[in-house]
Amino acid sequence: MDALHTDLYQLTMAAGYFHRGMTSRVATCELFVRRLPMHRRFLVAMGLDRVVRYLEGLRFTDEQIAYLSAIPALADAMTPAFCDYLRSFRFHGDVWAVPEGTVFFPNEPLLRVTAPLIEAQLIETFALSAINHATAIASKAARVVLAAGDAGVMEFGTRRTHPDAAVDAARAAYAVGCVGTSNVEAGMRFGIPVHGTAAHMWTMAHPTEEAAFEGYVAVFPNAAILLIDTYDTLIGAARAAAIARDKLKGVRLDSGDLGALSVAVRRILDAAGCASAKIVASGDLNEHRIAELRRAGAPIDLYGVGTDLVTSIDAPSLGGVYKLVEIGGADPAAAGERTPIAKFSEGKATLPGAHQVHRFRDKAGKLARDIIALDSEPMGPGAEPLLAPVMKRGARVAPPQGLDAIRARVREQLGGLPEALRRIDDDPAPGAPFAVEVSAELGALVETVRARVVAGAG
Repeated sequence: MDALHTDLYQLTMAAGYFHRGMTSRVATCELFVRRLPMHRRFLVAMGLDRVVRYLEGLRFTDEQIAYLSAIPALADAMTPAFCDYLRSFRFHGDVWAVPEGTVFFPNEPLLRVTAPLIEAQLIETFALSAINHATAIASKAARVVLAAGDAGVMEFGTRRTHPDAAVDAARAAYAVGCVGTSNVEAGMRFGIPVHGTAAHMWTMAHPTEEAAFEGYVAVFPNAAILLIDTYDTLIGAARAAAIARDKLKGVRLDSGDLGALSVAVRRILDAAGCASAKIVASGDLNEHRIAELRRAGAPIDLYGVGTDLVTSIDAPSLGGVYKLVEIGGADPAAAGERTPIAKFSEGKATLPGAHQVHRFRDKAGKLARDIIALDSEPMGPGAEPLLAPVMKRGARVAPPQGLDAIRARVREQLGGLPEALRRIDDDPAPGAPFAVEVSAELGALVETVRARVVAGAG
């Protein structure tokens, strides 16, 4: 499953470890984000379930092995013994992770993998791809949901991204609080509510706007949300109310001054006896525009957000990385034999050892600070450890969490953000006004490892 959805160098490294007799060594790697994207004050973890499903099903087929043998950069290493190794490949490692829907901050590990060295190496690219994408979309969608307040947000962006990415984006958006998606595949696959209205083409395909509305209500008498801006929005609102009457569930505005138009349309609908009809707004919306509309008092009940959400347009990529933090011998249980590893490259330094993140809250239940510590380090009262076991020896330790549970976690997490982190503005500075600390024991280990690998001390 997805075995070739990776970078070539993962396979050359795997072959190198195999031929150098390093298959029995045990590695611990961690996935984290070095810094927040511009305009972000927090991130929301997403994509873990897809990674676990990948690990459960990771296999190399004979066809894939034959293809790898034909790649010039890999061909010398594709011996019968290594081909046999790939043919029998399974993931046997342990995985700890931050649950999907958890708010997190830079340098905090989202995923910790302890596995034979080849296995830990091979999974890097897919894990980063799945988690970087889903987390970027979830984090953007969370800002949109926060901006919308009591109004609902529908994910409408399928046509603006890759077909496969659209399905993952729909899941991520729904998980963080969107009320549904327009993506039918995501609806079927994940049980997400699917929403939609009429198309401008429907109206334009009829001789008149009245005929289009009459036809739509006739076919969908229990789901009549009419698109009223094809020609003239206010005339369209009056026609929709006159034709649909009590069957009118709502109207959609897709262009123009949404603030002023929504006020005028609300008056028209109420005067026509359609007070229960909802106003849906769409058209190049994002969290900033939605916040402006709400501050202006626009009576919009639902926002359809597409391009900006599914592409995370202001921060379209997330700089998650996956790094070796510890390496040992052949026995995964022999923690004392493991050597902490760190990079000290300028701007790309990492923390040595396997880690846990401990969260502390203030008396009001709001996030106060996080401490990154060694996984074996006691932290005392009030600490909430964020990473939990997900897989043991290649098997799940519990069934996958449903989206309802993830949505509940997101509500709790966003509700626990201090106001400084919930704010939606155009502050261009990266970073967040939130304390992420390194424990004293971990700080001391950093200096010990630095002395060993940089200064050459024993």
